[in-house]
Order: sequence, then C-alpha cells, then structure tokens
Amino acid sequence: MVDYPLNALAHDDRTTRYALDVVEGRLDRKVGKTERLCCERHLRDLERQGTPEFPYVWNPELAHVMIDFAETLTLAEGSSPQPLELWGFQDFILGSWHGWRDLEGYRRFKTSYIQIGRQNGKSLINSVPSMYYGNFDGYMYPQIYAAATKSEQAWIVAKECMKFINADPELGGTEFEPGMFEVREYNKRILCNITRGEIVALGRDTKTIDGFRPYYASVDEYHLHPTDQMYRLLLDGCRNLHEYLISVITTAGFDLNAPCYEEYEYSKAIIECVEDMESRFVYIAEPDADIMKAKDGAFSSEAQQMANPLWTPQKAKNLADAAVEAKKKGGHTLRNYFTKGLNWWVQFADNQYMNMDHWKQCASDTKIEDMTGRDCYLMLDLSSGGDLTSGNLEFPLDDIGENRKYYLHSHSFIPAARVAEHIKSDLAPYDMWIGDGLLTVTETLGGVKTDYKYILSYYRKLLKENDLKLKGIGYDPHNADAFLHDLSELADEYGCEVIEVVQSARSLNDATVDFQLEAEAGNLIYDRSNKLLTWSMRNAKTVSNSFREIKIDKDPKAKTKRIDPVDAAIGAHKITLALAGQAKKSVYEERGMRRL
Repeated sequence: MVDYPLNALAHDDRTTRYALDVVEGRLDRKVGKTERLCCERHLRDLERQGTPEFPYVWNPELAHVMIDFAETLTLAEGSSPQPLELWGFQDFILGSWHGWRDLEGYRRFKTSYIQIGRQNGKSLINSVPSMYYGNFDGYMYPQIYAAATKSEQAWIVAKECMKFINADPELGGTEFEPGMFEVREYNKRILCNITRGEIVALGRDTKTIDGFRPYYASVDEYHLHPTDQMYRLLLDGCRNLHEYLISVITTAGFDLNAPCYEEYEYSKAIIECVEDMESRFVYIAEPDADIMKAKDGAFSSEAQQMANPLWTPQKAKNLADAAVEAKKKGGHTLRNYFTKGLNWWVQFADNQYMNMDHWKQCASDTKIEDMTGRDCYLMLDLSSGGDLTSGNLEFPLDDIGENRKYYLHSHSFIPAARVAEHIKSDLAPYDMWIGDGLLTVTETLGGVKTDYKYILSYYRKLLKENDLKLKGIGYDPHNADAFLHDLSELADEYGCEVIEVVQSARSLNDATVDFQLEAEAGNLIYDRSNKLLTWSMRNAKTVSNSFREIKIDKDPKAKTKRIDPVDAAIGAHKITLALAGQAKKSVYEERGMRRL
C-alpha cells in the first residue's frame, strides 16, 4: 500500500482536496461542524487505511472515474447547453462513493445519508451514479432505482438522467443510430443498452420491488416518507450482492418521529465517532447549534451558508429575502425556512410538551438491572380495550449527584391481535419494538383485549428478579374498576400504598411541570434504546385549564400518535414526589414552585 501524504495527494485528488479545504478553512463560505466532521472522517480514514482495524483503501484514480464521468455530461437546461462542472462538495460525495474500496476491490460504502438545504443539486447527485452504475461499471443487468413517496417525485431523478441523455447523441442516439440509453417516459424507466440494465422510478407501491436486487438506488426526500418500508425493501434486496449503494438524499423535515430523523441521528453519531459503521457514507451540511440558539442567528448569512454548500450570490440574496419574510410571518413560513432553507430539523408546535434536545441529553446506557435493590414507584396507564397500555417504574436517586435524579423504566403492552392493526393505523414500528423488548404482546383474552393480570405478572417477575423495593402504585381510575383488587394484592405484598391519579390538569400540573424541568436540568435518566418512550414523548402536547394548569394530551389532529408511555412516566413522577420525600431539593423546589 502506498502511503500518500495528504497535501501531495490533494493536488491530484479533488475529493481529498475538498476535505482539506473544509478542515483548514479555505472555502469562501462558512462551514458548520457536521460538514467539517464528515471531512475529518475522510482524512482520518486516509491515515489508517489498509490496517487490520480498517480494511479499506483509498483509490483516487477510481474516485476520479466517477467525477470525470459526471463532467462529460451536458447541462441542457437553460438558454444554451454547457458542460457539467461539479462543485467541491459534489466531488467529495461522488468521489467518496466510488473511490473507497475494501481489500478485495469492492466499494466500501453500502449506504449513504446526505442532508443539504433545498436547491443544492440533490437530484443531480443521484442521477450521475444512476447513469454510471446503470451502464458503465461493468456490471451486467444492473437494477437501478429512484424511489420516493410518489412516482412523480421519483421521476425527478430519472428526469435528470433523461435530460443528460437527450443532450448527448452518443448517450441518447439519433434517428439513424441507437444510443447507450433508451428513455421510456410512458412507464417511467430508462433502458441501459450496454448492460441490459434499467433505471426505474418507484412510487409508493413498494410491492413492485419486493424480491429485486438494486445495484444502486436513491431515496429522494426521505423526510416525507411516513415509514421506512421502501428503504428497508431496497436494502433487504441487496443481501447477496458484494457491492451496492442505497443513497438517501434529503432536506430536514419537521416530523421527528419520521424514519428519516432516526437515520439523521444515527448518521450524526457516526461522524461524531459515537457509532461505528464504516460502510455508511455521511454528508450533512447544517448550521451549528450555538448559531441557531443565538439571537437572530437563524436569520444570519452564516447559518444559511452552513446549510447550502452550493452557495452563489443569487442564493444568498434569495435566502436573505426568505429570512426577512419568515421572521415577520412566523408559522408555516418560518417552519419552511428552517427546514428547507437551513436544513434544520424542528418540530414546530406552540403546545409541544418536551424540548427534545433536553430529552436527548437524559438518554443513558443505564438498564433496569442497574437499579437492583433500590426503591421504586409504579404507575400504570390503562388502555380501553385493545390500545396501548403502559407502565413506568421511577427510581429516585439521591446518591449520584448534587441534585436528586430519577431513573425511568418504561414498558408497554398490546394485545396480539391488535399489533398489525396498530402498525398500519399509527405508522409506527410496533413489531420492531416487540423484538427490542420494549413492548410485550398479551395472548390471553383472545389476544384482542389487554389482560391486566398479565401486566401484573410482568411486574411481579421484574420486581423479584431485581430485588426492587416497591414503595407505591399509581393508577388511572379510567378502566381500572376490575383491576383494583389485583393492584391491592400487589401492594399488600410490598406493604405499599395504592393511589388514584386523577387525569386532570389540576391533579397533574405540578408533576407535569416538574418532569419537564428535571429533563431540562438533566436529572432524568432513561435507557437510550427505548425508542417507544421517545416516540411517545415527541407526540405529547400540552393542554391547560382556566387556571393555566397543564397536562399532556395527544394532538387532536393525530389521534394515533400515542402518548401512553409519557402518561405513565408523569404519573409515576407524581407518585414519587408524593411518597419519596426529599433528601435533596428538586429543580422545581429550587425555583420556588408549588409542590404536591
């Protein structure tokens, strides 16, 4: 293996040159932290390539095969055709995809996550490899897909290919001689005549790709996808291929429960060296958090430049105008400016309960087994019939910091016969949560109604296995009449109280506010793997009574956005505050607020 000095390599390597320009601050625009981390990853990988710990090598010549192919294409849109010239960030993306190889010569990257602001050439980035891998990579009968929520959206990428093809007689042919491609716009596909492959635009009917093997596939505007079904079907079709690439290119969105946000979080963890996934490429251009938090920082040119690597004087003017309008109008205009102009994930809602940045900082690797021998308080949020039922054990912790902390163990239950129904109606991965041990399926009572005895059996076993000291039980009186005797028996076993938790703003206000403040202070602790709890936390809104006391509720426009785990968590917090006493002051008390 040749040891390339980075600066020498950069003269003949546009991919690495861009990474160096970003890291060393030589671009003519401001660069955000995430983009810099993506480039630092590339440079770090160059230094460790070919080692036992990192069995990949960088081949700049192969990187330039893709870059040079792109620049043989002709941009026909506009008044006069002109050769395509890539921007530096496009060199970095396309070169990285094709230039990094494993020791057998296969491409390193199997998946890719790219997130940039609107009008930064996303479709072009996907159209170039669609054409190259479709006809020029030496792979026969390749299956190339452009996928989106709607077939018209999916055709945008294929249409970019079509424009390149039609602009070049060698690619598209003439009336006397066929070309390398044949566009069949009527059924949204392009035939690749050299390899006998095809480029296909796929809409929402994902059944059409079941069993196929994509050599390259792009998923456009993934933030609009309500589920990960299409992405997973594409990925599952690649299991027997030595090399393939599933590319997600998107702008940010405003649904933090969408599958795209999970991919965004995971991809950021990769470039931050929290997660280890060498086969995923990541490029995210977004403003830094401290700029977004600064007064008027979100409306600054600096924030706009960080989200828009294709930065031109015209774009600068347009975004400056958009910022003025967004600041004045607010609402949907502001949301659109944040997500599309600044590529910034944000869930706009005046009554959003939890600041998800605060919630995220409370995530931990702590497990229920780490609570062995401790006191705990149980709250059960009971469903009506076949919906979700949730329980939460809260552990007050006075021995791990200056302030009291609280560990939350959330678990939910659902009747077996209702799982498929709720996956469809809620657009939520209940099957995956079952597999992850976050959700227990109850089989009794025909599997159509939650069996509360089954739930108590779960908690009896959990309490015994971990030698937990149950000090109180709270319950929602709604639907609990037939359950009270069983709850009393469990309470008698542990010598603790059973407390009715009335589901009103007056009853829940103090616990609801305190729970929120403890999250802000970082005093809540929950298992970061509990995605069901976090999903429900994002769904929780606040409602208030005439005294401005609050409680959480579902969004009235989205009744299937379940909040049962959060209801149970706040109820457990109320019981804990009422019964546990205070060895240390809570954040709530420190601020002079009324306590239960």
